[in-house]
Formats: sequence, C-alpha cells, structure tokens
Amino acid sequence: MTARAKGGHVAFALALAGAVLAGATGAQAQEESTNRVAAKTDWSVFVEDSPRECWGVSAPKSWQAERDGSDVTEDVLRGDILLFVTFRPGAAGEVSFTGGYPFAGGSTATVEIGGEEYEMFTDGEWAWPADADSDAAIVEAMKGGAEATVTAVSARGTTTTDTFSLMGFTAAMEDAESRCAE
Repeated sequence: MTARAKGGHVAFALALAGAVLAGATGAQAQEESTNRVAAKTDWSVFVEDSPRECWGVSAPKSWQAERDGSDVTEDVLRGDILLFVTFRPGAAGEVSFTGGYPFAGGSTATVEIGGEEYEMFTDGEWAWPADADSDAAIVEAMKGGAEATVTAVSARGTTTTDTFSLMGFTAAMEDAESRCAE
C-alpha cells in the first residue's frame, strides 16, 4: 500500500459509505454510520477522529463496462465504486478513487472534467493523482464542473467508465475542509 493509500477512512468508508450512498436514508443511514455528518446533494461528508480525517465521497450516477469492443456492463460484478476527497489537519484535499475491482498492473485511471483530463496512478483497487499539485487541479476542476468521468482498466482487461455528479461537490468540500481545519 502506498503512502497516499494509508488513511483511516479507507476501510471504514468501504464498509459504510457504500451502504449509505447506495440508498440508505434517514434512520437507516444513521444505523449504518455514526460519522456521516452532512449530505450535500450528491456528495456526503464524513469525519473520523482518530486519526482526524474529513472527506467528501460520492458513488457514480452511472457506469459502463467494455471488453474487446463489446458492452459487458451487465456481466461485470464490482464492489463499491467511490470518488473521495480527503482532508487532514494542515493538509490540502487528496483525491482518491476506488473502482470496485483490482486495476490492471501498471495502469493508470483517467479523470475527465469539463473536457480536461487528469491522470491517476493505480495500486490494487485504488487510484490517486501523482502529487498535491495534481490533487489541487482536479479539485478545482471538480468545483467548476457538472460531472467527472473516471475511466480505468481492470486486471481482467475490462475498461470501465464511471460518471459522477458534481452537484453539491463544492459545498461538501467546504464542509469537510472546515471540519478538519487546525
């Protein structure tokens, strides 16, 4: 696991955020997670105290899978598909993506927002921008965009395209960042 992959929210988020984002609402969502602190349209905000982390997360509105030029969406099984921006005290937001499957070794994932493309390196089932400058550029683009599309390739050679709504993104980021301010 890379240094960027180490975060208290990773296991917790996969266990709980997927259920919350998959449609748990009201009392049901409260049963699933006690650290979801806000919902901003299509984005949820979570806070973890030890270590202190605050993140906005969303599941895709739609996704598609293709193999050898054919649509195989109905045949593909995936785990949680989530796009995150995580804040820690004194640090800028860090973008991460989990595609719900192991990525092809040595592959990259591409995020497209408003006609601009950004590359993320992959490791296991996770992808991140290469550095803090790339994180900042992606977050800024997401604040001004309507949707983000992440394209990646699985270890089995399936290309997936996940489309995330950015409605509520800016409000969620402001909320998450303020909750982890020093």
